[in-house]
This record gives sequence, C-alpha cells and structure tokens, in this order.
Amino acid sequence: MNTLSKFHKPSVALTRVGFGAWQLANPLWGEVDEAEAVRLVRSAIDKGVNFFDTAPGYAGGASERIIGKAIGSDRGSIAISTKFGHNPDGTSDWHVTAIEPSLRGSMERLGTDYLDVLLLHNPPTEILAGHTNHFEELAHLKKTGLIRAYGVSIDTKEELATILKRDDVDVVELLFNVFFQAPRDLFEEVKAKHIFLVCKVPLDSGWLTGKYDGQSVFTGIRSRWSRADVERRGALVRELKTILGKEDTSLDALAFLLSYDAVSCVIPGIKTNRQMNDNLASLHHPLSIDTRKKLEAFYDRAIKNDPLPW
Repeated sequence: MNTLSKFHKPSVALTRVGFGAWQLANPLWGEVDEAEAVRLVRSAIDKGVNFFDTAPGYAGGASERIIGKAIGSDRGSIAISTKFGHNPDGTSDWHVTAIEPSLRGSMERLGTDYLDVLLLHNPPTEILAGHTNHFEELAHLKKTGLIRAYGVSIDTKEELATILKRDDVDVVELLFNVFFQAPRDLFEEVKAKHIFLVCKVPLDSGWLTGKYDGQSVFTGIRSRWSRADVERRGALVRELKTILGKEDTSLDALAFLLSYDAVSCVIPGIKTNRQMNDNLASLHHPLSIDTRKKLEAFYDRAIKNDPLPW
C-alpha cells in the first residue's frame, strides 16, 4: 500500500491525486467565495483526498486559512504541505532567520501545531545549491517536530539535478506535465533516493484539459502568455487531441503523470466539485504503455528543443 509514511502516518493510504490550493479565494485565478472554498476542501476530504498543497503567499494567506477551517478533526489523516520564501503581503524574504516565523504563521493560519511538509518555494540558486544554511535550519525544525519533512518546490530539470546532489531532501515539488517533460530523465535517481515527488501544474494551467485553443483570450495569471505563446500552445493542443483521439484530454494528461512510479502525487488546482471528480477519475484510468510512449515522443519532437514558457 502506498501510504503517507514519509510524514509519520504509515497507516494512512495516499490518494495520488492531491489538492493544489493556489487558486482558493485567489483573484488571480478568478474569484472563489471563501465559504464555498471551505466546502470544496471539505468535499475533497470526504472523497478521500489527503494531500493538500498551499503556501503563505497564496491569496494573502487565505488559502492556508481555508484549509485550516475545512480540516477540523481529520488532521491526523491528512498531509499538509506549505512553503517558505514568499509572504502573505506579496513580498519575499529568504533570510534563514525568517523560516521559523514564517512556519509559525502558516501553522496559525492552518490551525495546526505541526506541518507535514515545508518547502523552499522556488529558492534562489545559491540556496538551492546549499551555499547557505537553509537546509540545516529545515533539518533543525524537523528534529524539533514542527515539521515532518522538508524539501523544495522547483521548475526545471537543472534545479532537480542540483537538489539530487543532496541526501537529506524528503520532498520535491516539480513542474512536470505533458508539455514539460524534461525532468523525466532523472526519475530513476528520484526513486533511488526515495524522494516523495509531487507534480505541480499537471494540467498546464488548463491547457491540458483541451478547453483552450489558439484564439483563447486570458485574464488574471494566465495573461502572462503572449499571443504567440497562446497560438503555439493551441497548435500543440490540436496535435495532442489527434494523438489521443479525443477532445477532453485531462484524464490522459493526469494518467500520464501517474504512469511514472517515481511520481508520488499530482496536485491539480481545483475550483469546483466537477473538476475534483474529473481529476479523481484519473486514478481509475491507467495509461497504456503505447500511449505514454506516444506522449513522450510528442514532447521530444515538438517541444524538447524549443521549451515552452511557464
């Protein structure tokens, strides 16, 4: 049984589809009423979801507060991952002395006296490479019991290669999806080091559902893409639909990630119960070896030598 033993909960079975909580009550992703967001998290728990990813900077701390309100008496059967580096007020503070105060602020908002995971949130290169004592401070916090595990949230194969030089990291949260496959070359080493690997942005901010095309117009966080970026992604989505033979590509996109045994959990952003049910359906939608090879070949041919911007 795949369990939450990494977080000292060995009897709790892990649901490999977790809950990405950046979007909760966050205007960058479109408004989600806070009371409705609490009900959504509660619904996820009732459906067996037990890995929740958040951060102090998500919606000014509201994401953490919502999760804290929803969990209630189920705390012992749930793993919560939060982060350090970006504050509720939108500022960043990477001083090592700020780690514990940030952690305690998160614990207060979440209504808990410990955190299962604390991640350095896209840390600067010198921190990631171990040229500071940030990891030593995380190890100290783990020893005190304030956290059960620690690691990093990162975006690239190069960053993953850097962190794999260490032997103390428990968890890596990594940008990995059908459009961002470069890190897969390092998955055997991830497995060898027994790292709990969490895939963030698994649906490429919605593109891998198949609902957007080259003419789509975006607001909020998605407005970061140029018109050329949108048109290229639209063309890639058309090709993906042809490969898969379907219009809705979300199930296969999530199943692709879950087909790698190095992947412990995926954390799609969830705003509605329908999205949650669709995401959980991927647990019962195994991807064939042939389809995975086609999706890997698609990336190698169309994206690998000209990577997409996040």
